[in-house]
Amino acid sequence: MHPRRSAQEVLLCDLCETVPLQSHCEVCDVNLCVNCVGKHLSDSSKKHNVIPYLQIKSTPNYPRCSKHADKHCELHCDKCDIPVCSTCALFGEHKGHDVSDVLEKLKIKTQNLQKDLEEIETKIYPRYEEMASDIQTEKAEIETNYGELTATAEQEGESLHQEITAIVNRRKSDIQEMKNKHLSTLNKNTDEITQKITELNQIISDLKSILKSNDVSLTSTYKSRNSEFRTLPSKVRVTIPRFSAQKINKDQLNEMFSSLSPLSINTEHGDTMKSAEAVLSPPVKPLLDDPRLTAAIDTGYNNLYSVSCLSEDQVWTLGANKTMKLLNLQSKLLTSIQTKSGNAPRDVAVTRDGDLVYTDTVDKTINLVKNKQIHTVITLQKGWIPFRQVWKPCYVCCTACNDLLVTMVSDDDKQSKVVRYSGSTETQSIQFDDEGRPLYSSVGYISENRNLDICVADNKARAVVVVNQSGKLRFRYTGHPSNTKQSFDPHGINTDSQSHILTADCPNNRIHILDQDGQFLRYIHCDLEFPWGLCVDIRDNFFVAEWFTAEVKKIQYL
Repeated sequence: MHPRRSAQEVLLCDLCETVPLQSHCEVCDVNLCVNCVGKHLSDSSKKHNVIPYLQIKSTPNYPRCSKHADKHCELHCDKCDIPVCSTCALFGEHKGHDVSDVLEKLKIKTQNLQKDLEEIETKIYPRYEEMASDIQTEKAEIETNYGELTATAEQEGESLHQEITAIVNRRKSDIQEMKNKHLSTLNKNTDEITQKITELNQIISDLKSILKSNDVSLTSTYKSRNSEFRTLPSKVRVTIPRFSAQKINKDQLNEMFSSLSPLSINTEHGDTMKSAEAVLSPPVKPLLDDPRLTAAIDTGYNNLYSVSCLSEDQVWTLGANKTMKLLNLQSKLLTSIQTKSGNAPRDVAVTRDGDLVYTDTVDKTINLVKNKQIHTVITLQKGWIPFRQVWKPCYVCCTACNDLLVTMVSDDDKQSKVVRYSGSTETQSIQFDDEGRPLYSSVGYISENRNLDICVADNKARAVVVVNQSGKLRFRYTGHPSNTKQSFDPHGINTDSQSHILTADCPNNRIHILDQDGQFLRYIHCDLEFPWGLCVDIRDNFFVAEWFTAEVKKIQYL
């Protein structure tokens, strides 16, 4: 079994390294077997504290506060992303910041560490090994290939005897020089990959040590480097020279002698391996010159807010009441669901399994409708909580890996963020940029692009805000730069198979289509009246919820 993939390793004593461990010295941070405990305690230079190994995890090793030596950091500042003590959170530099239990953050970060380790071991490291093996194979073939070239030169030299001996020698010298350059290039490529493999081995070792350790400081300060290694090193492609046979002419022997093509060394930039959630690129579909309205659905609401595709001919709709309706293209009501709380839902989305999800801002819940039964999967804290911000869920979308992305606003409506949930567990929170500034003025509709970017319609800032899957800002789109007369007012947002970003510009009665890098491509009008919500079906038709008319319009644009 591969040593890095052994899931059931026997943990051995750190001293004798032969007998399974049973105890742990918290002072010296060493693992001990029964035989070595006495030997370890005989060292009277320290006051040892030996406990059963299984009790290690039950006693958290909180870091000490750098500002207050007598305090342990049992809280985590969400804004600064560091462990803090209660005094710093209440009265110090972190006063007013959102804080959470450090062990909760430790649990999330430990999960991320485990994911990083798994990706390195199962995906990234094997690819590096494969590349190194390919180069070794190519190097082994060099002797054969260049030997054949040399033999060809010798055969031609023998046919021309003494007249071309000098030329043959020059050709052999050229071949040897090319061979040396070829080997030198591949050796350089090998050294680069070997260096990366060495770094990966060290990262794997460090990650295992962190996961094995109980040190909160190590886990809290860990910074993932997986994205750095997903882009593989450049791979050298060398074209083996070949002879181009020429008819021998003794009068112009040198010019007519078989020429040797130059050594061609081309570097292919290393592929960037997609993470587990990434999907294959679809076939290219160009934009239609004349988008076409193909259906109009009367929803029966007074005002219409959201639409979410169950299929290409069935959509869930949401108006200004507590009832959510499933309608077909002929406006026929197929199913209706009323919220559990009796409140009007804020937004709806359809999971990859075809179930309905809706947010209840008043009740502060996120709910799943499965087989017409409502299950509350996420309940946010209610009421005033000391030193913690209280949040309300707003808009929701389902990701490629069946996570939920939820936009949230604080109870005082002053802060906004995006939260990722896997099941009912929060796995990511996106609120600030690299400079600690808020990413969002407000949070509206949300969608995940095929390249895993997270796209939010920030209506208050009159912008579409796009961050990558790690939460790092990619760009803000504030409307077509040539349009200075009409204010951009984005509401609904969605994406298609081409990684286009579509957003509804309500008062201007049009849809903006952007590419995945935020470049404006075109407007779509199609006689829209105050378009609000958006969704895209599996065939890249988009559905628009019109607020005033309460109609859903289906439009073909690709």
